[in-house]
Amino acid sequence: MSRNDAAGAAITAAAGDSDVKKVNIVAALVCWLPAAVLAASLLMHVGLPNRQLVATAANYSLLLAVILAVYAAWAGVALLNPDRRPRLGRHAPLAAVAFGLLALYELVTLKLNLLPLPFFPSPVKIFEAFTNDAPVLAVSVLYSLRLLILGYAIGTLLGLPTGIMMGWYKQFHYWVNPLVRVIGPIPATAWIPVAMAVFPTSLSGSIFLIALATWFPVTVMTWSGVANVNKSYFEIARTLGADEKYLILRIALPAAMPMIFIGLFMGMGTSFVTLVVAEMLGVKAGLGWYIEWAQGWGEYYKVYAALAISAVLFSSVISLLFTVRDKALVWQRGLVKW
Repeated sequence: MSRNDAAGAAITAAAGDSDVKKVNIVAALVCWLPAAVLAASLLMHVGLPNRQLVATAANYSLLLAVILAVYAAWAGVALLNPDRRPRLGRHAPLAAVAFGLLALYELVTLKLNLLPLPFFPSPVKIFEAFTNDAPVLAVSVLYSLRLLILGYAIGTLLGLPTGIMMGWYKQFHYWVNPLVRVIGPIPATAWIPVAMAVFPTSLSGSIFLIALATWFPVTVMTWSGVANVNKSYFEIARTLGADEKYLILRIALPAAMPMIFIGLFMGMGTSFVTLVVAEMLGVKAGLGWYIEWAQGWGEYYKVYAALAISAVLFSSVISLLFTVRDKALVWQRGLVKW
């Protein structure tokens, strides 16, 4: 290799190293974005005077300080350990924007009082609901989960066999299809007057509404999945001596699983909507009951707290459902995004 070639290679290598260092510096700075936004939020929260009345702002200040410490520690680890830097770097911009929007909302409410009370409480006031009403909110979450699990389980246990039989037996489809077409499209909440009149307790009526909201999408998607299974699968199995039970349980049902999980996902979404409305029928606890109770007293900061818990709870339940789906349908992992 000539001297010129060696010099060119050295210059190229140095330029490459410089580019890598620049990329690493940018990645490290991105990791510190959430901590920087949180530090600015904490300074604004402590430094600017309040224009709205709050019982205490110390708990919210402590919350901001704890989150700031967590993100600063996480960014420090990412700075020292480059292997963890990409993971934090993916979430850092989104977290920084979220914290920035929260700080902006605090600015226009607590600090400047630009939005009318009680409809737009500050984050400090909303956090008061978490600290002061923690026992009531915990009981409400447990009651909502109980109602959701019972109604969703009953709707699924009724929808799966109904859909399988509609897709497998033509006579059953002939008689049940009109019922599905008539009852299914009606929103479950429209049956509230009937549920209040027929069922002896508000709990049983609420379970009925959630089960009905779940039953329709599970039935339709299971029916579609079973009916659209490739017929050659059944012909080959019959040639090998398979009976009807084997055809349904070992061929039709596994082949329809992708459609069934779509029905389960749709049923979960409609059950969430129905749950909140059903809990306003007169049950003694639950997130829907808590929202109705807080709204009746004009305590909208408690309403926002319950909505935040509902968002986290329902999102976690759907994530759990998708985790089960990915394990059951390994070959379709990632096909449906959440």
